[in-house]
Amino acid sequence: MKQLLRIVSLVLVVFLITSCKGNKEEKETVKFQVPVDYYKLDNGLKVILSQDKTSPTAIVAAYYNIGFRIEPRDRTGFAHLFEHMMFQGSKNLGKMEFIKLVQQNGGVLNGSTRFDFTNYFEIVPSHKLETMLWAEADRMRGLDITQENLTNQQGVVKNEVKVNVLNQPYGGFPWLDMPQFANTNWNNAHNFYGDLEDLDAANLEDVSNFFNTYYAPNNAALSVVGDFEIEETKAWIEKYFGNIPASDLPAQPDISEPRQEVEKDTVKDDLLANKPAIALAYHMPERNTPEYYAMGLLDQILLQGDNGLLKQKLEKEKGFTSDVGGGINYLGNMFNYKGPMLWMYNFTYDTETSKADILTAIDEVMIAMKNNLSQEMIDRAIVKIRSQLYDDLGGFYGLGRADLLCSFALFDDDPARINLIEDEFKKVTLDTMTKTIEEYLRKTNRSILTVNPLLANNEKTQ
Repeated sequence: MKQLLRIVSLVLVVFLITSCKGNKEEKETVKFQVPVDYYKLDNGLKVILSQDKTSPTAIVAAYYNIGFRIEPRDRTGFAHLFEHMMFQGSKNLGKMEFIKLVQQNGGVLNGSTRFDFTNYFEIVPSHKLETMLWAEADRMRGLDITQENLTNQQGVVKNEVKVNVLNQPYGGFPWLDMPQFANTNWNNAHNFYGDLEDLDAANLEDVSNFFNTYYAPNNAALSVVGDFEIEETKAWIEKYFGNIPASDLPAQPDISEPRQEVEKDTVKDDLLANKPAIALAYHMPERNTPEYYAMGLLDQILLQGDNGLLKQKLEKEKGFTSDVGGGINYLGNMFNYKGPMLWMYNFTYDTETSKADILTAIDEVMIAMKNNLSQEMIDRAIVKIRSQLYDDLGGFYGLGRADLLCSFALFDDDPARINLIEDEFKKVTLDTMTKTIEEYLRKTNRSILTVNPLLANNEKTQ
């Protein structure tokens, strides 16, 4: 009897192990897929629909293929200024009425200007989707461009520059300062927040020409994400956007960066800073290459999370700082840009700590990582970046999904790329990681920007 029980127990254990293994294999084949319905209107507008009925909300996101990089040379900050102009009224919606329309219907909205696009979005209860499509089409069709609106927004943007940069400790550090220092091409290296004289120089003709050129359907992508019916939404988009005329788009300027051959090092005096700060930046590989995805994994290994090697060294072991932070693309993420980009990190430190000691510690991390890089480290980085990606896709009612869909439509004419991201990281080999380190994390590809805290220095001498 006991022997029979042992046999039955053994069979049961084998069955459970086999079942668990089978379930595990089944789960590993299940992969999250973002629904993507992509098409173009006759006027060139790129449309991406992604249905998700888990919440009774809908997102409308309009992305225009105009950002800081290609704004006029004598109109720095113009792309950002124009973002503000888009809320000053259109044919059927007066000044600030667009904002009121969204908020009074229980929604939220915003807009932003980035390196390679300017975007606008609304998140509303799903039964108000048609209203938002009508409103976005209304301002794509034509703005209320007046001298009063322009003068008002010039003042708003200039005040924003003063508050966020000129009168702020570490203002512009390093997100605004480093691109100007590390890059060579003017398109990537100018003050994209805007020189005050350039902002003052903008006139109505500038605004009108800019709008007619860049805020056209053939220079835009529109994504709708959330709870909606596909065919009904397609009909609304055709109704409201279909007859907006296309524009004659100018040739894109050359925004490439030459290979950096010498390490750069500079100091920025800051009257308001109370301790020194340092930022280090490296030019990124070209988008969508194996090395680009390898840099995404290196970012995870070195910087992201409490187990980031730089955090471990600089914060935990050396105690130089407590705020190491950074990544790829300070104004977004590693996916929503088109041109040259920097991988960068920065932190403040005490005046008693020397810059030489900091750089020595950083060099130790980089050398040790290269010498000890393993498949296990790569696998852990893939898990981290996968978690981050899914957080981005699901965050804020799915706005991260709308963002990537529009970005991939604008830059690659392929929003379905959103479902290939994870696989691309999994393709990265140990050899690719090593080659990427050798080419892109070399010292001669590094730019160092240090903040000299004049406030702290003055306090010491008093």
